[in-house]
Amino acid sequence: MGAYKYLEELWRKKQSDVMKFILRIRCWEYRQLPTIHRCSRPSRPDKARHLGYKAKQGYVIYRVRIRRGGRKNPVRKGIVYGKISSQGVNQLKPTRNHRSLAETRAGRLVQGLRVLSSYWVAQDSTFKYYEVILVDPAHNAIRNDARINWICNNVHKHREARGLTSAGKKHRGLRVRGNFENKRRPSRHAAYSRLNRISLRRYR
Repeated sequence: MGAYKYLEELWRKKQSDVMKFILRIRCWEYRQLPTIHRCSRPSRPDKARHLGYKAKQGYVIYRVRIRRGGRKNPVRKGIVYGKISSQGVNQLKPTRNHRSLAETRAGRLVQGLRVLSSYWVAQDSTFKYYEVILVDPAHNAIRNDARINWICNNVHKHREARGLTSAGKKHRGLRVRGNFENKRRPSRHAAYSRLNRISLRRYR
């Protein structure tokens, strides 16, 4: 087994004494740092490489801190003036998952870079920490690399904000396949439009 395989096995055993200690120390360190900050190198090199990271020019890692838990409804005085079905304030959950939120926040901070993917690194009682892999589409090392230069195309601008990354596809429900999931593709809104559009053909 190579070194990355050993690292992968270590990260699978998060309840082991070694990983418990490392994660506790890292959580303490991450708490002292800003909410979004650039890392000199990935905390999980095996996972980062698995998702497409390369230790060369043009690739950047940002670490993002996300507050755990659901999201409260931002209504004045906790009163929802509306129908009974929308009365909830406290036990609401966001549509998007925490990892997708982390990607969006990183992409919004460094607008010139493209989000490739992200992964979990640590969590405590209050926060979850993710590392986001970003790519510089203007760098020649990226533009001349046939494996990654697809991301230089303009259609991939802010792909994290449109649910096109791995985390985005997950919260859109695109991991599920089958006959009952046809209304999720290509998206819920597109499927709704397709099924509710009146088609008035000339010869009926």
